[in-house]
Amino acid sequence: QVQLVESGGGSVQAGGSLRLSCAASGYTYSSYCMAWFRQAPGKDREGVASIYTNGGRTMYAESVKGRFTISQANAKNTMYLQMTSLKIEDTAMYYCAAAPPGYTCTGDHDVLSRFLTRVGIWGQGTQVTVSS
Repeated sequence: QVQLVESGGGSVQAGGSLRLSCAASGYTYSSYCMAWFRQAPGKDREGVASIYTNGGRTMYAESVKGRFTISQANAKNTMYLQMTSLKIEDTAMYYCAAAPPGYTCTGDHDVLSRFLTRVGIWGQGTQVTVSS
């Protein structure tokens, strides 16, 4: 059974940095695409950043562009989200998602976000709290 486990969340002051990790286990395939999402209380889930694991193409939501960086480990079953210049509005539960075995990925960040929302494998989330 494929599992994703996020880690690295915590509390930080505005302007600070955090690095989230997403480790996949229980399978040997490399997901064709992975992404980070977040959901704040009372708000819809938002795709934050996505990556094509073959080739490493990265894409971002406008709200985090220039501040967040998505990357993957060489094994391609571990993904990271480096978050800098954090803002209070970045406070949310952060989730990672991956395309299941046998699924290919295509499209821009919004397309991938909708795709992974519909069929993706999800982790349990890690909380990020940014305070003033």
